Amino acid sequence: MEHLIEFRDIYKIYHMGDSDVHALDGVSLTVDQGEFVAIVGQSGSGKSTAMNIIGCLDVPTSGSYLLAGIDVSTMDDDQQAEIRNKMLGFIFQQYNLIAKLSVQENVELPLLYAGVSAEERRARAARALERVGLADKRKNLPSQLSGGQQQRVSIARALAGDPSVILADEPTGALDSRTGREVLAFLQQLNAEGNTVILITHDNSIAVKARRIVRLQDGRVIYDGPSDDPRAVVQPEEQEEAAV
Repeated sequence: MEHLIEFRDIYKIYHMGDSDVHALDGVSLTVDQGEFVAIVGQSGSGKSTAMNIIGCLDVPTSGSYLLAGIDVSTMDDDQQAEIRNKMLGFIFQQYNLIAKLSVQENVELPLLYAGVSAEERRARAARALERVGLADKRKNLPSQLSGGQQQRVSIARALAGDPSVILADEPTGALDSRTGREVLAFLQQLNAEGNTVILITHDNSIAVKARRIVRLQDGRVIYDGPSDDPRAVVQPEEQEEAAV
């Protein structure tokens, strides 16, 4: 069976002065079509590096990254940009909406870069905004929307490209708790509809909304399994520290 995402012994090493930092230290994992996976870890764990490689924003120092069977780990910048436009949808913590563009125009923008015709861009953006319940806000500017609505615009922007993978980087980080729960519920709904969702977070209470958790520590996978397993949230060393 061909996996949608496959890391084969991925290393990412940064040279810092006289020392080497292993941001990823031999990571191997797979994600299949239709999964909802949270990649979890504290600052310095390697989760952001993993996200950048999955999102074709960076390449590994060694090892292979296959996306839908295509080895993207050795691609140049232009090739990776093409893969991003065709296969990946991004949801960011700070929304990354352009203030001067309308909601509709913001959703259309990645499609413009991908060379989609104007008529098709409008149709796809309209469908995506309908899915997130913001069809009536399409002419508004981002500043005229609440934080939760702006995040839903960014979700619509991700959906408009019909991506193979939706990559959500701390998507509730700039939201209050109630609005954050609504966004997470929407990601769960998208997954239930068959979308593959990868959630990057440092927050266990958010991670457990996914079906599977991959926990990183010091660049290595220390847990990979169901989100309802207690080991997904509390590691043995953390239990020991809590007991002291």
